[in-house]
Amino acid sequence: MTLAPYDLILRGGHVIDPATGLDGIADVAITDGRIAAMQTDLPGMARETIDVRGRIVLPGMIDTHAHIYTYVSGRFGLPADMVGVESGVTTLVDQGGASCMTFPGFRKFIAEPARSRVLSFLSAYVVGGLEGHFYPSLYGPEGVDVAATVKTALANRDLIRGIKVHAEVGGVTRWGYEVLRKAAEIGREADLPVYMHFGQMWALPDGSNGVDPDEILPAVVELMRPGDILAHPFTRHPGGFVDRHGKLHPVVQRALERGLKVDVGHGSHFSFRMARLALDAGVLPDTLGADMHGYNTRMTPPPGTPARHPDDEEAHPFAGAARFSLCYAMTELLTLGLTLPQIVPMVTTNAAAMLGLADEIGTLRPGAIADVSVLADDRGRFRLGDNEGTEVIADRMLTPLFCLRAGTRHDAAAPILPEVLAA
Repeated sequence: MTLAPYDLILRGGHVIDPATGLDGIADVAITDGRIAAMQTDLPGMARETIDVRGRIVLPGMIDTHAHIYTYVSGRFGLPADMVGVESGVTTLVDQGGASCMTFPGFRKFIAEPARSRVLSFLSAYVVGGLEGHFYPSLYGPEGVDVAATVKTALANRDLIRGIKVHAEVGGVTRWGYEVLRKAAEIGREADLPVYMHFGQMWALPDGSNGVDPDEILPAVVELMRPGDILAHPFTRHPGGFVDRHGKLHPVVQRALERGLKVDVGHGSHFSFRMARLALDAGVLPDTLGADMHGYNTRMTPPPGTPARHPDDEEAHPFAGAARFSLCYAMTELLTLGLTLPQIVPMVTTNAAAMLGLADEIGTLRPGAIADVSVLADDRGRFRLGDNEGTEVIADRMLTPLFCLRAGTRHDAAAPILPEVLAA
């Protein structure tokens, strides 16, 4: 009796693997949780074969902007596997949920139990992402401990891959640039990239600000190093890549030439209008974080957390209920005119490089860990909308079907996945 040489073969899918240059029909074989072979009309048998003809087969998708510190971050945090393998995503990067004070709990209660691979960009603030940074008084310079944060980052390099901080008008009005200088110092001392949020979130109580939002990006870019990340290029909030006159800040192109990177950080920030302006001005994001959390998804809070914030949840800076996913964000970029060969690296090779893990994830190269995402690519007329009320009609829709995490299958059945609306 001849033994099957492979545990699993994915037959006949459209494989796109930027790391190997493959973009075409091929079979992918998995053995012992790793990619065993990838080629057209792969000979041999397997214990299990899955027909994926007509589907897109990618290296396991990487979401570079997640919020998954459940309970500790209040309603803000979503369950890791709901955002991860149950949404067709194999690797998640929690952006700023954990801090030097709370990282041990993040490791034990979030990262270790998750079926998804979970990594962290550690918060520059000692309080981390409590209620999605709802209380601005906690986020001033006195709330940043450079030495403790560097120590935590160096002691946990297996999971901590960067530092998270916010460059926005409310914070700069209150404290100037001291918080951001401290965050840049943490990044230098820990030798980790700094993920810099742009777009207003901490307005003063009377709605006024003492700083011109258009001054922030040019000032902050001077603090950043090659490899640091500019987040939310398509934000609908003041203080982003596009100024009040509808023009891209000239400093953006200079920053990209210096080696700074750009992450979409979709969330409630995303605006089709701003995306069109930025893309037309030549800004092609390096990575595509979905930025889903408990305030911008229709998600019941975990048991034991308040069903509503003490204040009206619509006042939360990141409010904007929706159901979306990393695949949905990819669909929006397709609708804006980008191609799959431009988009796929954002959730695979580019993301792996940002994390310093290009040799481990983001590829289907034989020998790599068998993280694989399988997507449907439906054609028709689909209605997409953003939080500004803009609607566009897409002629194709990407949706996750299942993924393999180290060779184990997980179906895409997350309750936050969007309903496909035919136009």
